[in-house]
Amino acid sequence: MSSLVIIRHGQSVYNQQNRFTGIVDVELSDLGRSEALSAAGKLKGNNFNFSDAFVSVLQRAKETLSIILKEIDTAGKIKVHESAALNERAYGDLQGLNKAETAQKYSDEQVYEWRRSFAATPPGGESLSQTYDRVIPYYNNSIKPVLSKGNDVLIVAHGNSLRALMMLLENFSPEKIAEVEIATAAPRAYRFDENMKVVEVKYL
Repeated sequence: MSSLVIIRHGQSVYNQQNRFTGIVDVELSDLGRSEALSAAGKLKGNNFNFSDAFVSVLQRAKETLSIILKEIDTAGKIKVHESAALNERAYGDLQGLNKAETAQKYSDEQVYEWRRSFAATPPGGESLSQTYDRVIPYYNNSIKPVLSKGNDVLIVAHGNSLRALMMLLENFSPEKIAEVEIATAAPRAYRFDENMKVVEVKYL
């Protein structure tokens, strides 16, 4: 049986400042680095044997992965694959703006729809539906074949790219995924049977 662990990156400096980040390539905050270490500790307590790690091309995800791999002593021992398919969704004109100030300008309801709706598109940005349309083919073509060989796989990415993947893995509807909030650096593990059916889901 194979296992897949998904982790949202640790807190970034824009998360810390309550800003829309999207594809702005910001670094981790000091708390984010501590969160990555904590995530590594949770992985250590389980018997994973990762063969491959998949990560977005944005530095907050890559740094989180680097900290984790060094801490669990697998740096250089597993294959690391970077892909923009796992990047955070683009927030367009909202990127860099303070979320609270943006809600005051456009209304709480509008900002909630932009952030949580499956279909709504922020001005000049990308919907979760569009994010799903790049994440899922990458998962099916590049990640699932590794899992299907019985290997354990680690993914470090972003709130919305991982929400898209959760829709597939956990059969979440567009309505259900709107309720899902993914905490920073909180490992979520999936176990698959020999037919690649998910048989267990849990936070570590």
